[in-house]
Amino acid sequence: MSTGQIVIGGFGAAGTSTALALVSGGVAPAAIAIFDSAPMVPELAAKADARILALNAGSRRFLDALGAWERLAAHAYPMRSMSISDTALDEAFRPLLLGMAAEDESEPLAHLVPLGEMNAVLRDLCCEAGISIVRARLTGFKAGAEGIEIDLDGEKRIASLLIGADGAKSPIRLKAGISTHGWAYGQTAIVATIRHSLAHHGEAVQHFLPSGPFALLPLDEFRSSIVWSEKAAIAAEILAADPATQRRAIAARAAGWRGEITAIEAISSHPLQLRLARRFVGDRLALVADAAHVVHPLAGQGLNLGFEDAAMLAELVVERLRLGLDPGAADLLELYQARRRPAAAVMALATEGINRLFSNDSSPLRLLRDLGAGIINRMPSAKQRLIEAAAGQTRLSPRLFRGEAI
Repeated sequence: MSTGQIVIGGFGAAGTSTALALVSGGVAPAAIAIFDSAPMVPELAAKADARILALNAGSRRFLDALGAWERLAAHAYPMRSMSISDTALDEAFRPLLLGMAAEDESEPLAHLVPLGEMNAVLRDLCCEAGISIVRARLTGFKAGAEGIEIDLDGEKRIASLLIGADGAKSPIRLKAGISTHGWAYGQTAIVATIRHSLAHHGEAVQHFLPSGPFALLPLDEFRSSIVWSEKAAIAAEILAADPATQRRAIAARAAGWRGEITAIEAISSHPLQLRLARRFVGDRLALVADAAHVVHPLAGQGLNLGFEDAAMLAELVVERLRLGLDPGAADLLELYQARRRPAAAVMALATEGINRLFSNDSSPLRLLRDLGAGIINRMPSAKQRLIEAAAGQTRLSPRLFRGEAI
């Protein structure tokens, strides 16, 4: 039987960043263990996932505090401005509805980073720190007054706290009996990397179309990542089509904002859903990231929310350990839930509302939403508040998101 203060389920970005955040606050690496049923070799991780993620300023500060940003910076692409339109597929001209730009050249609106590269860096750092990485399947766990007994393929481990960072289908959440609110959207996210003839100059574009939002995110000057939310049946047809047909479909939705679509480097898809755990905590148990919440990708905030969970939980645990107190105590976990679940719920409701408001062809609704966005576009203070909120810069943000040590 092994003992240790904190055991984390999940060797992805959520689990590794939580572990590194704890270490940044002085928790001994030997007191942390990460388990996964199939942890990847760090140097192969970059090849395993080609998805591109938008990291806000808070997430960049968080990764900087973990020692990850200096390694990721070479793979990060700045998003300096964003243009939003509300239109239909057959409309050749798509006027700007709302525009945002970074006020400070040194701090873009976001950075675009390949998920595979980020996973590789975070896993490398965990290995270098001496954090225990265990390849094992969770069989079960049982919490008690003195700790939580965790069964990993028959090996018993005693910990003070179990952290579920094991994804949207979280076995930890399921075994804890924590249910979720939510539903499937009936939409599929088509994710691709494309080459195009016009330079993007760091501009992201989001077209709200009746079947779902279509986003162009800047990579190299003549490369972009697309995140295309489409009705599931149409998405299946697009994914089964030949490359030339796929390029034409992308070009029709891009509406000339990147010029000619010259190549598709990679294309994949996943079904879209909304999921919010009814509780983020249990007895000596906390959920972070996708294990706790899954939101629509239209705002690009999924991983940012997950990193904010990790930063907040680490902050609370470190404070408790410095006082010589139990990091798995119920009052600490309730405080974590009180600080993170409302934020996740607000983001889930906001993305749900925006998706429903814009993913239709109702003329009255279109008039209403365009009027509202137009008002915001003419109010610099309102736009600045939107930018600050999206960047993770609020008074309730964790210290690591504000550039402060824990």
